[in-house]
Amino acid sequence: MESIRIIAQLIIAFGILNVWLLRFNKATIYRGGAAKNMKEEFATYGLPVWFMWVVGGFKMLLALSLLVSFWRPELMRPAAIGMAVLMLGAVGMHIRIGDAFKKTIPALSVLILSLLVAVN
Repeated sequence: MESIRIIAQLIIAFGILNVWLLRFNKATIYRGGAAKNMKEEFATYGLPVWFMWVVGGFKMLLALSLLVSFWRPELMRPAAIGMAVLMLGAVGMHIRIGDAFKKTIPALSVLILSLLVAVN
């Protein structure tokens, strides 16, 4: 079970860092509505630009905390719980604007992995 938790932590951390650092200005099939980048996606959800930076900052901080938790285990559970809360919000935003289930899959997957890490 420990190896599953480790894999989940790595998937969460590198997945979030990939989205927020490498794919921030790129279109993907998972963006909310018809958004082509992160700013458009948050606008689609009816959220202000400053909130995008707050959410992104927290997501990156929590992703890095999940990586650091390999050396500082006390960070693992709070980081996983924090990520689960943010992913619950992401799933809610997709539902709120009526996105197809396919667009919700990444956020839902990270939510499930975060809960797995948090309870492990």
